[in-house]
Amino acid sequence: MKILILGVNGFIGHHLTQRILDETDWSVFGMDLSDDRLGKNLQNPRFHFIEGDIAINREWIEYHIKKCDVVLPLVAIATPKLYVEDPISVYNLDFEMNLNVIKQCVKYHKRVAFPSTSEVYGACPDPEFKEDESTLVVGPIRKERWIYSCCKQLLDRVIYAYGTRGHLEFTLFRPFNWIGPRLDSLYAAKEGSSRVVTQFIAELFMKRPITLVDGGSQKRCFTYVDDGIGALLRILANEGDVCKNQIINIGNPENECSVRELADLLKKLFINHPDHRADETYSEIIEVPAQTYYGEGYQDIYARKPNIEKARLLLGWSPKVGLEDSLRMTLYSFLEENEP
Repeated sequence: MKILILGVNGFIGHHLTQRILDETDWSVFGMDLSDDRLGKNLQNPRFHFIEGDIAINREWIEYHIKKCDVVLPLVAIATPKLYVEDPISVYNLDFEMNLNVIKQCVKYHKRVAFPSTSEVYGACPDPEFKEDESTLVVGPIRKERWIYSCCKQLLDRVIYAYGTRGHLEFTLFRPFNWIGPRLDSLYAAKEGSSRVVTQFIAELFMKRPITLVDGGSQKRCFTYVDDGIGALLRILANEGDVCKNQIINIGNPENECSVRELADLLKKLFINHPDHRADETYSEIIEVPAQTYYGEGYQDIYARKPNIEKARLLLGWSPKVGLEDSLRMTLYSFLEENEP
């Protein structure tokens, strides 16, 4: 099988590539703006990388869509700070550029494994979100943080419509807060634009305050990347067409905690790290209003818990890595990469 991964150097892309090359006989064709996370994979004869831009290298993309068996368009802006600061760029990349890729997949009747997002559920009131039943709820237009959710939701609907009418085959997978090594860079964290786990880890590393937005009462379910990639590999294998035209949550409902609990646990793990037990000072945990941290365009989601019965049934998959182990491995990897 030949897999095309756009955004191959991203968090999901580089972990998926590693597992494909280690555990299967498939070939990967990948494009991204850089290759710093790809390491030894660049020398693997089954990996074919080009440094390129989804908005520019359209002929290369079309050629490889035609050539490959499965397409994974993983290119997206996926950090809340940028949803508020630059919603037009989020729209252009996350919707327009990805829609072009989907249209090429329709043209050649290709299979797509598309990264939807837990964000599409928005402020859904259900205690657990179900792929085919839960209502998708977003906020008012002036709360610009919803542009990411809306872009992804509309693409989900477009792909679903094409697929159920026979123009392509698809699986929409919805990651719930995947974490692990190389989630975000230290540079992104310094700018305040990384995801919450790496933002907190970076603050601990740099001895800066950990900032809880609106007190940190928001709850999330964190999924270790090895578990998530394991589910994704089963989706790609698609034995018996079990994933054809399906939407599948990939998350760990057992790893639920509040953002405040997350900060406390990461601080404890940092203090117990062999290289930091003797530090003279550690980051304090402070609170700020969302309006101060993100601006007027932000609106929070206070619970986001996946129902994963569909993944269990269709894939025979269950997550295995607990919350503290997931955070420890993410923290230790970050420190190893950034310690002088």
